[in-house]
Amino acid sequence: MADCAAPPQQLRALIVDDEPLAVERMQVICAGIEGLSVAGTAQDGASALHLAGSLEPDLVLLDMTMPELDGLSVARALARAANPPAVIFVTAHDNFAVEAFDLEAVDYVLKPVTPERLGRAVSRVLARRGEKADGGGDWLSEFWVPYRSELLRVAAADVQRIDAERDYVRLHVAQQDGTSRSYLLLQTVTGLEARLDPEQFIRVHRSTILRRDSIAGLRHDGLGVWSAELVDGTAVRIGRTYLGRAKAMAGR
Repeated sequence: MADCAAPPQQLRALIVDDEPLAVERMQVICAGIEGLSVAGTAQDGASALHLAGSLEPDLVLLDMTMPELDGLSVARALARAANPPAVIFVTAHDNFAVEAFDLEAVDYVLKPVTPERLGRAVSRVLARRGEKADGGGDWLSEFWVPYRSELLRVAAADVQRIDAERDYVRLHVAQQDGTSRSYLLLQTVTGLEARLDPEQFIRVHRSTILRRDSIAGLRHDGLGVWSAELVDGTAVRIGRTYLGRAKAMAGR
């Protein structure tokens, strides 16, 4: 089904879920969110891709587990479009967050969905669209990290240091009380480096990426060995491969 055309400033959403009652509930919730209108609904992956091609929605609210073509497969296909829509996964399962992160979904909302939670997710879509309109949005701005029994969203701006730990990276995140907390994320340092804004982050070692404004200075330790001194007082050795870029940052 399809609704009337939305006002220019609204996001036109496609709801995709194989449960009719879940689709109806999402329609009711969407009707109460400012800046959002429902352009259509689909109950399977193939129909979702067909409708997405004809309706060209701004946003797809996508169930993760569906028969035949699941949500991840639909999202991968949508990402290949010339002008791909934003994707918010809506699911009862919390174990697909890493895959969602890799597909650059805007959010990962767990069922049962509340209007407040979906409203926050839609606000992130609108914010991302604003960043792109201003010429930004090309770089990773946030992470989803597993923590206890939930998924936390961490702003890239709060990450001070990233260390490699085998197949994972550890994010060291500044807290409002001045302390730091760390989270493990299934990613490689090299893959993550390519998605981080080089104006904000710098790789100083094969195992370490630092936020530039966390670096208080560079220290020569002798015999060609240099370290980056951080604002929290710790020191991180700079790998020889990365020394040139570290010195360039310091204007040397």
